[in-house]
Amino acid sequence: MVLFVILVLALLPQAMCKASIALCSILDPLPILHQYYQSGDLIIAGITSQVFILSNSISFKIHPSQKLSDDRIYFSETWTYLASMELLSRRGRFIPNYKCDAENTPVAVIGGPNSNVCLHMATILCMYKMPQFIYGSAPVMNEKTQAFFFHRMFPNGTHHFMGILHLLLHFRWMWIGVVSQDEENTEKFVEKVLPIFSERGICFDFIERFPKLKFSNEFEDAVREGFESFIVAMRSTANVVVVHGEIQDMITLRIIPQAAEFEEIPIQAAAKVWVMTAQMEFTSLRLQRNWSLQFIHGALSFTTHSKEVLGFHTFLQRKSPSEKEDGFIEDFWEEAFNCSFHKFVVDEMERKICTGAESLETLPTSVFQMSMTGHSYSIYNAVYAIAHALHAMQSLQFKEQTWASRERQTFLNQQQHKLQHFLRSVSFNNSAGEKVTFDQNGEIVAGFDIMNWIVFPNQSFQRVKVGKMDAHSLGPPENVFSIQEDIIMWPTRFNQALPHSLCNDNCRPGYRRAKKEVEPFCCYDCLPCSEGKISNQKDMDDCFQCPEAQFPNRNKDACIPKRISFLSYEEPLGITLAIFAVFFSFITALVFGIFLKHRDTPIVKANNRDLTYTLLVSLLLCFLCTLLFIGRPEKMMCLLQQTAFGIIFSMAVSCVLAKTTIVVLAFMATKPGSIMRKWVGKRLSAFIVLSCSFIQSAICTVWLATSPPFPDFDVYSMTEEIVLQCNERSSVMFYCVLGFMCFLAVVSFTVAFLARKLPDSFNEAKFITFSMLVFCSVWLSFVPTYLSTKGKYMVAVEIFSILASSAGLLGCIFPPKCYVILLRPDLNNRDQLARRNFK
Repeated sequence: MVLFVILVLALLPQAMCKASIALCSILDPLPILHQYYQSGDLIIAGITSQVFILSNSISFKIHPSQKLSDDRIYFSETWTYLASMELLSRRGRFIPNYKCDAENTPVAVIGGPNSNVCLHMATILCMYKMPQFIYGSAPVMNEKTQAFFFHRMFPNGTHHFMGILHLLLHFRWMWIGVVSQDEENTEKFVEKVLPIFSERGICFDFIERFPKLKFSNEFEDAVREGFESFIVAMRSTANVVVVHGEIQDMITLRIIPQAAEFEEIPIQAAAKVWVMTAQMEFTSLRLQRNWSLQFIHGALSFTTHSKEVLGFHTFLQRKSPSEKEDGFIEDFWEEAFNCSFHKFVVDEMERKICTGAESLETLPTSVFQMSMTGHSYSIYNAVYAIAHALHAMQSLQFKEQTWASRERQTFLNQQQHKLQHFLRSVSFNNSAGEKVTFDQNGEIVAGFDIMNWIVFPNQSFQRVKVGKMDAHSLGPPENVFSIQEDIIMWPTRFNQALPHSLCNDNCRPGYRRAKKEVEPFCCYDCLPCSEGKISNQKDMDDCFQCPEAQFPNRNKDACIPKRISFLSYEEPLGITLAIFAVFFSFITALVFGIFLKHRDTPIVKANNRDLTYTLLVSLLLCFLCTLLFIGRPEKMMCLLQQTAFGIIFSMAVSCVLAKTTIVVLAFMATKPGSIMRKWVGKRLSAFIVLSCSFIQSAICTVWLATSPPFPDFDVYSMTEEIVLQCNERSSVMFYCVLGFMCFLAVVSFTVAFLARKLPDSFNEAKFITFSMLVFCSVWLSFVPTYLSTKGKYMVAVEIFSILASSAGLLGCIFPPKCYVILLRPDLNNRDQLARRNFK
């Protein structure tokens, strides 16, 4: 358990020259530094916590007066002020601001890791313009003049928080919890950093605060507050919790297993992925030594970038309590190995006797770490930065002078504030091969490492580097932030699967997000995409239309190319309609042949033989014109489809109208003195047929001249098909053609209906009435049916209407005559007909 609060470097004047020469030439600095330590050339004064921890810093001589044993004074403002004042006093005599000797004059302070320690330290030391190196959280300075003397070994905080944001976005952890310290720094984090997280789509299930860690009678209250905060965290649906704290907050964090046990919450079921900020380091209280660390297994933490320093491990292996100059080594040794060098303590507390031969390597990492941590590396670089700055200042001012040591010390005291200039511009390569430099604000230019915490059954743990946030990279974002997720060990309950942390499950493709009322913005319902739209990614805010030539699949998560569709001869519907068209054409041709063969019989002559032939030819062409509607639409086919159908059908209906008109006029002409005699004849029938056909032809000509039909792709009517069809272009002209044809049919039906009971053996009016009734019924039902269908089925409806109405004319008018001609020839003579008329 290693915790430095203040480390103060003071280079004695008689060692400055020797130190500067050594620092310029050494390859392995630790033996040299240790050499100065043994000779008394390097002195560090500081306050320790419960135990002095070697692995978290380079070991230097500790000022004897700073040796403390009371567990309740860590991070105490009082003791921080006291230590700062002692630095300005004569050794062994606490007289603030009075130093009459030249010994132990500090030139810089290395402070940390707690921001409050640095803040309280600055209150005293900045008045004396003493440079201060901060290796933990940078305090919020109230005065800019104080900040001028600060050199931050902790990299830029904004860069740090952007690294956490990159990490959350990389793993798509959008639903998180936040636990932060109850300090002034927290306000900046909550008010300025968390809104940036929200702008990138991250929202928070809870934002709790660590209770202030007070080593007093209020300790129990702080623990109770911590319980409440962590119970909220453990019961949260968020699997990821960002912990923004400092080194002392690790003590509070370790309460979690006890809180879970107290609330009967299985620690494995409540396991979270803890994402810890770089200010945090592992530490604990004496009573927490045997507490479980399993809750932190799989955590991710940011640390100040570090690198193993050559000789550091060997240096720690050689540490022993025999080094009496080190004021903390015995205290540390007793706490680390749970032993004592004093027999009365052994008797009272039932501890064993410390032999001094114990090895630091045998200690679990929860007690002592043999590796170089981020804080250790920062302190290491800070020591060297001060040494290089002193060397630069000495080289400039004492290049060719040889003064007595007291004279040099007096000059150093007078020029101490000038060291600040050299510190700001210092730049060097450390023994680990990395460049150490500071920016214009006094912050070290460095990045962050991302560490994965792995806890072993013996309560030892290891931190494995799995990623980095590189401050030096100027390339794309992937070069600034990188992580190797395949080597990360996740908390046990996730079975090594990537943890998800969302307010609710992802909306899978085919669904869209819909915000829940009175819930954070990342909590939403998943609604299926509406008809015709898809979503091809998870958690899409809205679905989108497929391109015109594509349509959604069944799951609405992809677009499928539409197939080209038209009524062809290769499909059953097209074949069936073509067969019917050919069949009725054959029947019409057969009837026409029968009438030609028996053209001189009375029944053929009775109702205008020429009109009958014209009607049969028109019906034959009507049946055949339906073949224009089947097959791939071409330009000529589209020009002929509606126009040919309209003209031919109008001719057929006009023939029926002429037949009906002739029947009526013939009956009226038989009356004595009738003036209708002159209208009965072939000229009237020819006039009716030609005039009606001419009108329809004129309409079609105007249509073709102004807006002719053309082949077109209809991508909207059918969901899964692109319909290749003839575009009429002008619906008005199409309905004009259809309307005129229906007008003729209505007139024919009206005239035939009036003449249906005329006394004539060859009166066709009643057959024409029925045929026109069928005709009108077909075309009246055609319009709504045509408008309600889509694609090739519209064409099929029109073909069916043509075939049905034409078959109605053929079937209602000609079968009775064919029956007489073929089966009752005895009735097909003038005498028989005359007798029937007189009956």
